[in-house]
Amino acid sequence: MDDAKIQYLLRQGDNALILSQQLSQLCGKGPALEEDMALTNVALDLLGQTRMWLTYAGELEGQGRDEDKLAYHRDAHDFRNVLLVEQPNGSYAETMVRQFLFDTWHYFLMQGLLQSSDPRIAEIAEKSFKEVTYHLRRSGDLMVRLGDGTELSHRKMQAALDDLWMYSGEVFLYDEIDNAMVEQGVAPAVEGLRASFLDHVNDILTEATLTMPSPDAWMQRGGKQGRHSEHLGYILAEMQFLQRAYPGAEW
Repeated sequence: MDDAKIQYLLRQGDNALILSQQLSQLCGKGPALEEDMALTNVALDLLGQTRMWLTYAGELEGQGRDEDKLAYHRDAHDFRNVLLVEQPNGSYAETMVRQFLFDTWHYFLMQGLLQSSDPRIAEIAEKSFKEVTYHLRRSGDLMVRLGDGTELSHRKMQAALDDLWMYSGEVFLYDEIDNAMVEQGVAPAVEGLRASFLDHVNDILTEATLTMPSPDAWMQRGGKQGRHSEHLGYILAEMQFLQRAYPGAEW
C-alpha cells in the first residue's frame, strides 16, 4: 500500500468535494440566473472529479471504503482539503475570489498531472482539464468585471482578496507526502507550479485594477494534515447528515 499516494489522492478529492459542497449551497441564491446556473455547474464538475479521486484512493487503500464511505463516513480531522475551500461563501465577492484563487492553482496542477507517472492520475487529470480550464476562464473574467466595475464592486473585491490571500499559499507548502509524489514523478514540483500561479494571478489582478497582496505574506496551513477551521465541521454536518442518520440508505 502506497500511503503517501493515498493521502495525495484524498487531498485532491477532498478539495474538490468541500468546494463543491460550498458552491451547491448557493443554488438558487446567485446574483443573476446565469450565475446561479454557472455556480451549480461548477459544483457538479467538482463533484464528478471528487468521485474519480476518492474511488482511486479507496481502491489503493483496499479496506472496502468506496467514494461514498470516504465522503460521508470520515470526521473532520480525517479530511485533507486545504483551508481555502472551507472558508465561508460570504458575499459574492468572497465567493468569487475564493474560486479564482483555487481555480488558478487547480488549473496548473491538472496541467502538471497530465504528465504524471501514474497512468490513472494522468487519466483523471485529462478528464478534468477541460472543466478546470472553463472554471479558470470564468472566475478570471468575473474578477476583471467586478474589480474594474463600480466603485462598490471594486472595494468589495479588494477586501475579499486581502482577507482570503492568507489561505492561497497552503497548496504550495509541500510536506513529505507532496515531496514523495514529486520524487516518484506523480506530481509537479512546487517551484514551477507556484511561479505559474503567481504570474497568472498578477496578470488578472492587474487587468482587474486590484492590488495583489505580497506573495511572501504569511500563509495559513494545516488543512492538508487534518487541522481545520471551525467551518469544516458545519459543512460536514450538513453534507453527511443523511448517511449518518440512516447508515447505508439508498435512493
